[in-house]
Amino acid sequence: MAAIEDFNKLDARVGVIMEVEKLSNAKHTTHKLVIDFGNEIGEKVSCARVINYKDKDLIGKKILGVVNFPPRQIGKVISESLTLGVPGVDGEVSLVIPDKEANIGGRLY
Repeated sequence: MAAIEDFNKLDARVGVIMEVEKLSNAKHTTHKLVIDFGNEIGEKVSCARVINYKDKDLIGKKILGVVNFPPRQIGKVISESLTLGVPGVDGEVSLVIPDKEANIGGRLY
């Protein structure tokens, strides 16, 4: 069991996807996302497998991402945040998004 103190260690924030780039030569189809998490956090790179989304539909989309994990090497890219998602009915990622208007940088609680 996790304690509330464990949950409180995670810093998950609302971000808006600013750039999308499909990574070439990746083991699995992966995209590099540049996400703006607001003034306090700034922009961070996240590598995510978002193959069931069109790149143009991702630009401007608000998502939730964890911003306080250590950077992780994904292929040739350093991923600085974890974009949150759940398995969709098709088995591909369904991004975790706010269902109402939310402030960029707003913290999950």
